Amino acid sequence: MRILFVCTGNICRSPTADAVARQRIAAAGLDWHVDSAGTGGWHVGEAPDDRAVAAGAARGYDLSELQAREVDPADFIRFDHVIAMDRSHQRFLRRMPGADRGARVSLMMAWAGEPDGDVPDPYYGGEDGFDAVLDMIERAVDGLIARLGTAQSSG
Repeated sequence: MRILFVCTGNICRSPTADAVARQRIAAAGLDWHVDSAGTGGWHVGEAPDDRAVAAGAARGYDLSELQAREVDPADFIRFDHVIAMDRSHQRFLRRMPGADRGARVSLMMAWAGEPDGDVPDPYYGGEDGFDAVLDMIERAVDGLIARLGTAQSSG
């Protein structure tokens, strides 16, 4: 299974989802590839936001090695699932060239049973926003593993 998480600049939400998923997928004993990207290239090559790194570290997630990158049309071939943090990202992804090539585009919170839920951008808020985002992402990643892990083991 190959999963790509996407947010705006790839410095807050999607690298957080990347780190949470890596750790929880490994704990579940699954051999999946995970990555993250942004809809824009403003932060390409940069590390995640310090507040995202700190919030993740407080819960045992390591974001320190991640670097921002921009989503690429080839990602729709390289990944089985491209997961958007909010509905604006989902619309952007569905309009990209190659979006019809294979990867399933979905909304992050749909994996937590919230089909229209957005993971809010914590960038312009306080540190508590990063904790709230972590809560949401943990629920969604658990749902993702429960659904796709079961499908993979039965397939």
